Amino acid sequence: MSSQVRGGTRWKRFALVMVPSVAATAAVGIGLAQGALAASFSVSGQEFKVKATQLEGWDFVQYGSVASGKTLDGKPMNAPVAVSGFSKAYITNMCQSVVTPDLPFGLGNVTLRLEAGGKGHDRVYAKDLYLDVSQLDADAKFKNIDIGVAAGSLQDYPGGKKGPTGIQPNTQANPNGFAQRAEKAVLSNVEQKAWATTAGTFNLSGLKLRLHKGTDEECY
Repeated sequence: MSSQVRGGTRWKRFALVMVPSVAATAAVGIGLAQGALAASFSVSGQEFKVKATQLEGWDFVQYGSVASGKTLDGKPMNAPVAVSGFSKAYITNMCQSVVTPDLPFGLGNVTLRLEAGGKGHDRVYAKDLYLDVSQLDADAKFKNIDIGVAAGSLQDYPGGKKGPTGIQPNTQANPNGFAQRAEKAVLSNVEQKAWATTAGTFNLSGLKLRLHKGTDEECY
C-alpha cells in the first residue's frame, strides 16, 4: 500500500512539470502596471535546462534575487538566482528540457524535451521576458551597457525617462543591490540552467514536445 502512495505522488509531480511547458504555447500572460509579470509563484524543486543558438533581446536588465519553493521531497527551498529581463526577445533554435527522477512502474528517469523556433519556423518571440538563472554559458554582446546600477533604479534614466524593464514586483530582490542594464543584448551559443521563466507573451513556432526515458535526450 505504501508503494502505491509514493507512486501516485511521483506521478503528480511529473504532471506539474508538464503543465508550464504546455501552457506556454498559449502565449497569454497577465501584464502588471509596470509591464512585467510578478514572479511571486513558488518554484518547482527541479531546475530545467535551456539551449539556444541565439537570443536577441532589448532593454536588458540583470539583478540578483532568490527563488523560493519546495524540493521534490516537499522541504522548503531557497536558491540564489540572477534574474535576466528583456522587454522583448527573439530566440533561435530553442530547446528546453527537465528530468523527473525515479518514476514508478519501472520507468525510472523521464526527460521532458521541448523544442521551438527551429529550421523552417519563425524564431520564438517573448515579450516582458524574465529568466531566473542559476548558470549561463554563452558568447555575449551588449549595446550601451551600464554596470553597477542599483537594482531599484534600473528603470531610471537621465531626464526622468523611465525604461520598460526593472525589478519584477513581488520578488525578493534587494533594490540597493548590484545590477546592470543595456539597450540590447545578443547571446549566442546559449546553455543555461534556470528555476523559472515568466513572460507576458511567449510564441513558440514549430513546437515539439516529447517524453523520453532516461537522461540521454536532455538539451545538453
